[in-house]
Order: sequence, then C-alpha cells, then structure tokens
Amino acid sequence: MSGSINLNGRPHDVDVAPRVLLVEWIRQQGMTGTHVGCDTSACGACTVLLDGQPVKSCTMLAVQASGATVTTIEGLTPPDDLSILQKAFIAEHGLQCGFCTPGFIVAATPLLDRTNSPTDDEIRRELEGNLCRCTGYTSIIRAVRHAAALMRGESPQPLAGLAHEQPLSVTSVHSGPVHEDLSATEVV
Repeated sequence: MSGSINLNGRPHDVDVAPRVLLVEWIRQQGMTGTHVGCDTSACGACTVLLDGQPVKSCTMLAVQASGATVTTIEGLTPPDDLSILQKAFIAEHGLQCGFCTPGFIVAATPLLDRTNSPTDDEIRRELEGNLCRCTGYTSIIRAVRHAAALMRGESPQPLAGLAHEQPLSVTSVHSGPVHEDLSATEVV
C-alpha cells in the first residue's frame, strides 16, 4: 500500500505492507521517541498527534494515516531547546525512567493548546489513557500545571493541598545511567 504522511512537518512517502502499524512506520523513520510499551493500546507510550488529536499509534495501520499530519515528540521539540512542557516535566520531576514521558507530553499538548488554565480534572481526563509505572502521577499533573502557568506568564505554584516535596533521586533506585535530557527521547 502506498500514500503520503506529513510527519513532523515533512512529507514522507508511505510504501508499506498493509499490516504495518503506524508506530512501526514512525520508528522506521527515525522518530524513536514514540515507544511501543504494551502492544495492547493500554499504556499510551505510543501516543502521537494525528491531525492535532492524540491517538495511540499502535492501534492504527500506517496506511490509515495516509494524507494526515502526524506529530511525534520530536515534532514538538524546538530544534535547539526543550518545549515549555518538557521543561516543566523536568522541573516538577514528572519523569523517572522516561519511557512513558513522550506519550504524556504528546497527550497533554492539545489540552494546553486549548487552554492555559486547565483544571486538575481536565488534566486527568486528558491523560487517562497513559500509564506511568514510576511517578505516581502527582508530579505529572504538577508538570502540566507548571507548563500552563508558564504559558500564562506566571510563576508556577504547587497544586492546592499538596506539599512541594522533594522526590527520591532516580539514582537511589536505578543502577544504570540516568538520562534527564528530554531532548534525547529514546530510553537507553
């Protein structure tokens, strides 16, 4: 099957077998920030924007995206910097192992495009299809709130009723190398 997909602002010809998943095709194009986490569409690590809407790219065939615009975490990252949302994830410790982080950032992007004052419930609803096995979600919600505050030109404030606690260091529970640079979206 053949067609064309606009991937992160650049047109790409798609000439693949009909059974190739969108996530597989994306990774074959070198966009390795889109992860395969569960193969059942339960985790959201493969979340991309399809014509501006979050979709789990493991649930679609590449040919189904023909004619569409697909945006991955790499397409949301400025060339020589991090996005406001990526910086907020770092500032609020919204990541630990980092495997799910690109999916969360991609999923939160349309919410922040719609409003720079989301409620906690709106954030939770927007992110409900994404799983994190490390953070416990509080820091992820804080990160989205932090980014929203920055977008409003304000200093981020802790969530109401939550202490701005210092989380455990990743190095205290992980023996491998620690990668805190979200511009390198691939977990090594």
